[in-house]
Amino acid sequence: MAKGLLLGWSVAWPPGPINAEMMRRGLAKGFWPAFSVGAGASSGDFLWAVLVSLGAGSIVNVAGVRVALGLVSLVLLIALAWLFLKGAWHGWKALRAGTPPAERKSFEGARGGFLLGMGMALSSPWNVAFWLAVIGQQSQGTTLGASLLLAVAVIAGAMTWCLVFNVALRAGARFATPAWEIVTNAGTGALMIWFAVRLALRLAGAEG
Repeated sequence: MAKGLLLGWSVAWPPGPINAEMMRRGLAKGFWPAFSVGAGASSGDFLWAVLVSLGAGSIVNVAGVRVALGLVSLVLLIALAWLFLKGAWHGWKALRAGTPPAERKSFEGARGGFLLGMGMALSSPWNVAFWLAVIGQQSQGTTLGASLLLAVAVIAGAMTWCLVFNVALRAGARFATPAWEIVTNAGTGALMIWFAVRLALRLAGAEG
């Protein structure tokens, strides 16, 4: 159990698109809109863990399936980059004009964040590879229940990181201003482009 908690923490904290979006939301919107992204991602990860435990990993591990998942993830990253950069542009124009920027409540709310996090986790081929390694190698010779218990421990570790990370960000949310939201939108959009480029290069290497 302790090993699973440490593993979950260690894979959750490195910089990535999910952490970037949690940071943007945490600083601009507050705790729950940000935490919902991490909760959705953890739910998506747990679903992959269950599927791998039930034997679906052999199908997902096929190169063509993994590349297809990678392409879905790539499209999602590009779409997010467009949304964030568009939001930054409209926010900048509104700031210059002295009018409040339009709210994107359906996307920025807790429900939208949860679905976004889950979608990012489910479409990432590298998440599948991670669960194949955790369930396939560290749980060899064990029962389905033991594999799922390990998965629960890993998810608990990841959720602990999300909680600590978003509590730390919560203090900064009160300093949010229209100008700060423009900066976070633009910065997150640029990060999404960076992650998309990295993913495209990895997919090109996998196909080559």
